[in-house]
Amino acid sequence: MPYRRLPNTDQARLRALKTAQEKGAQLAPMDLAFSQKLLFDVKAFVPQYEQVIQQYQFSKDRQAKFGKSLAEHFRVARMYLSHFLQVVNMSITRGEFKPETRTFYGLSEDDRTIPEINTEQQLIEWGRKIIKGEEERMVRGGSRVFNPTIAMVKVHFEKFLENYDFHKDLVKTSQKMQEKVAEERETADKLIVNIWNEVEARFAGLEPEKKRKKASEYGVVYIYRPSEKENGKVS
Repeated sequence: MPYRRLPNTDQARLRALKTAQEKGAQLAPMDLAFSQKLLFDVKAFVPQYEQVIQQYQFSKDRQAKFGKSLAEHFRVARMYLSHFLQVVNMSITRGEFKPETRTFYGLSEDDRTIPEINTEQQLIEWGRKIIKGEEERMVRGGSRVFNPTIAMVKVHFEKFLENYDFHKDLVKTSQKMQEKVAEERETADKLIVNIWNEVEARFAGLEPEKKRKKASEYGVVYIYRPSEKENGKVS
């Protein structure tokens, strides 16, 4: 015996609701297999639900687009920070800077390694330390680091921060829209269940196969189990 399966995606929910709405437009109230109240509720709800879904999709697409831009700014800013510290280390190796120069950037004076910068938070942490440390070192009369200069590092770091903050706002917007869709989804499910229940009740006196056929015209979905397909119960 096939079982009724409710839609489990937003697009499937919309299809189910629109199918019911179309039947309401085609048939006279007395011929419709579900109540006029439900038809009125569906007509009022579908445009609202569809709009929320579209807004959420737009928000997700925009977030993904700027996510790619953020990844590129992350790569460039990390590269400049890394190259800056490499130049500092080479200057120390050549005897141009003293080993304690590293302490300006939050490193121990004997630490020749480049800090691990694999996440956005690590980049923010080390970017701020290095820029602040270099500015302090320059105030104390230190000689400039070139290729890249701290000014170049700062430009790319600030571009990353700008994109990071903007992307974070987009993520928050997407989350809010996702929550809104989830709320609307609950209403959609209740409407669909009520419509399908009334439709099946209307055709309850028919033979099972004919009942399912009539209900399917209203968007009710029936699924046969694999064993039933194998036994040839489905053409």
